[in-house]
Amino acid sequence: MWSFVKDHKWLSMTAIALPVFVLGLAIPQSIVVPVRGAGPADWNHETFWHEPWGKSGVHKGIDIFAEKGTDVLSATDGIVIFSGKFGMGGKVLAVLGPKWRVHYYAHLDSSVVGFGHLVRRGKHIGFVGQTGNARNRPPHLHYSIVTMIPFPWRVDESSQGWKKSYYLNPSKILLKAHRRQNTQ
Repeated sequence: MWSFVKDHKWLSMTAIALPVFVLGLAIPQSIVVPVRGAGPADWNHETFWHEPWGKSGVHKGIDIFAEKGTDVLSATDGIVIFSGKFGMGGKVLAVLGPKWRVHYYAHLDSSVVGFGHLVRRGKHIGFVGQTGNARNRPPHLHYSIVTMIPFPWRVDESSQGWKKSYYLNPSKILLKAHRRQNTQ
């Protein structure tokens, strides 16, 4: 018999990890635009994966423009897995939501939640700002969605094209959510 099966730790870890993984996929995802009062006219729909884009080379999200201090809302239910300063993003939050997707909020003026906090869709989590490489630029929220489960069929020959298997186009997702909210 397989020697690793004798290791009961392996079996008990699998017995816990597999249901947690499946549960993360099964939780329905419901999204809202993450800036209070913002709509499709407040971001450029063509900037996802636009290049060249400064030091990062490719823009892996969208910028939602608003007045400094405007409420940033959690786009979905989840748990805050990072709160702090992060390179070019300045003050950022990362929220792990349904479908094992990380929602990344950057250039915040400040946040009102911290690591480990549970957040609900549409609830206030921070304020639009100009931190990181957004200093001396119009205030905005940089918003990205990163899947922890890669979509390898999305890889292409473009710059950093392999990363397309992890980064989802937030503009398409937010447009679909915005249309759904306005037809109800």
